[in-house]
Amino acid sequence: MLNNLTIVLFRPKFSENVGAAARACANMGVTRLVLVDPPAFDLDRARPMATSKGGLLLDRLEIVATLAEAVAGAQDVYGTTARLGGWRKGVITPGQAAGSVWRTLAAGDGVAVVFGPEDAGLSNQETQLCGRLVNIPTADEATSLNLAQAVLLVCYEVFKTSQGLAEEEDVPLPSRAATHAERESLFGALRESLLAIDFLKADNPDYWMLPVRRFIDRVGLRRHEFNLLMGVCRQIKWVVGGGLDKKRRD
Repeated sequence: MLNNLTIVLFRPKFSENVGAAARACANMGVTRLVLVDPPAFDLDRARPMATSKGGLLLDRLEIVATLAEAVAGAQDVYGTTARLGGWRKGVITPGQAAGSVWRTLAAGDGVAVVFGPEDAGLSNQETQLCGRLVNIPTADEATSLNLAQAVLLVCYEVFKTSQGLAEEEDVPLPSRAATHAERESLFGALRESLLAIDFLKADNPDYWMLPVRRFIDRVGLRRHEFNLLMGVCRQIKWVVGGGLDKKRRD
């Protein structure tokens, strides 16, 4: 059902939680589970918590070294966070995210949802790779969720939404969606271009780039739009480098 949805567990501490997360994925029809740099993963400890259906996910489990590698092929990347404020702006609930996640999946594009380590969650640096941030509301007296519980809640919202939207007619799109890796290359080019024209503050450009990143991720960038914006960045670099003055002299 949710074949293009990837659940990414970043540096999970406990193998049992990985097994329980695999079971949660299987319950909701998610078929791809990726671990990023797990410090002490033990498949034998994970398997009992996965049960037979979740065990099938563990059999094809992917383990990669970096978060960038785990999400590179996805169009949209959602990061989960318990902490709010500061760099973590525009945070939405799983229910609010579910509609856009499902529409991306239904269009044939990939979505990755990233969950951080059980003790610390995702850092500010890691959330920069995520186009949107998702927070699961809880009672103030008990805000901590088990990793597998969080995976189940997010996947359930997408699964539930898919039941209501699966029959909607797809709108033809002019080109495929830009991948996460393509958007990251665009963010790098935009950062250099905006610094070159003094639009970004040089003391902390990554922070000031956050609204730009969030906007581009929110609109659902297509490949032809990616090409257009990369061309704009190249033109800015050419003008700032004196290309226009040289052309006028010629």
